[in-house]
Amino acid sequence: MRRVITYGTFDLLHYGHINLLRQAKALGDYLIVALSTDEFNWVEKHKKSYFPYEVRKQLLEAIRYVDLVIPEESWEQKKTDAKEYHVDVFVIGDDWTGKFDFLKDQGVEVVYLPRTPEVSTTQIKQDLQQG
Repeated sequence: MRRVITYGTFDLLHYGHINLLRQAKALGDYLIVALSTDEFNWVEKHKKSYFPYEVRKQLLEAIRYVDLVIPEESWEQKKTDAKEYHVDVFVIGDDWTGKFDFLKDQGVEVVYLPRTPEVSTTQIKQDLQQG
């Protein structure tokens, strides 16, 4: 079984997220989504999610491409997750290109997928504030 993992906040779930999840799942048989916790978002990313972790988790679990949702609580856990979950492929948006290449040293294929250009959670939040 080929296992794929991706990471993110997945707040205000939109079709860009679905595109990423669909493409990630196509790279293997089992897709794990490491979902940023509220604490990690605030302390490390300096972002506040609109929806709390449990709601974002339920939304992801309802998507047919997603097999397992785990909490993302630190930047460093990517190495341990790769080992613990026997990950073959690490997938993330191409705005992170090069940042996670260190996983290749663990035998993990690293794939940077192009973002859906016309949509982002940040842009949606900005548009709603202006509206």
